[in-house]
Amino acid sequence: MNMPKKYFMVSLLLAAFLNPLYASAQTPEERGLEISQEADRRGNGFGDFRAEMEMILKNRRGDESRRYIRVLGLEVEGDGDKGMSIFDEPADVKGTAMLTYSYKVKSDDQWLYLPALKRVKRIASKKKDGPYMGSEFAYEDLGSQEVEKYTYKYLRDEVYQGMDCFVVERYPVDKYSGYTRQVTWIDKEEYLPRRTDYYDRKNGLLKTLTFIGYKKYLEHHWRPDEMFMENHQTGKTTRIVWRNYRFRTGLKESDFQVNDLKRAR
Repeated sequence: MNMPKKYFMVSLLLAAFLNPLYASAQTPEERGLEISQEADRRGNGFGDFRAEMEMILKNRRGDESRRYIRVLGLEVEGDGDKGMSIFDEPADVKGTAMLTYSYKVKSDDQWLYLPALKRVKRIASKKKDGPYMGSEFAYEDLGSQEVEKYTYKYLRDEVYQGMDCFVVERYPVDKYSGYTRQVTWIDKEEYLPRRTDYYDRKNGLLKTLTFIGYKKYLEHHWRPDEMFMENHQTGKTTRIVWRNYRFRTGLKESDFQVNDLKRAR
């Protein structure tokens, strides 16, 4: 049955009036969880992807080193995603490969193949706060950021780089996490993370990740052109530049096996 136009307009006005009241009735924890769930929901459905990335490491003096990496990702229905990264350059890291199985409610499984040792090394849960291949990204930063891995608290609305954003604090559930908390700016239009501040185990500001130049793929899946991680305590930075995203390429779970790390090329 079609709704008369005047009643349709009334319903829109009523919804606009009630929505702020609903938000104000929520606790900060409920609101933070709701925002994070919506951001996660909007990111679902990509299937799989392949991409290349350039990792630019810079120390406090400004000295640079660069690494070139291929990345594969697979969306897993009902659980965390799977990912593999393969280093192509420079020569001293060529053939190094890492495999990650992310999970919603337990610690991720991660394995690293080191060609110099000709063996696969499992990354222990207690060591996932360590730096990934000398970068400012920790191993725990590299898994899919499942909602269930954190508890949440909405802090405030704030304009960040000209965008209206929610500011949400989240607290890792994993007792071995290297962070006490993370504060994330999420834009209100597309629910994309724009910045995350990471606080160490002493609750000091450790580093900041900013997302630069989002592009849309498959009509509604957004990916950043760059990710810039700055370590405030060491002065080191890592910039990741993404290139050549391809989605739904036919990757399967059988393409993400531990035994394949030694043959990854």
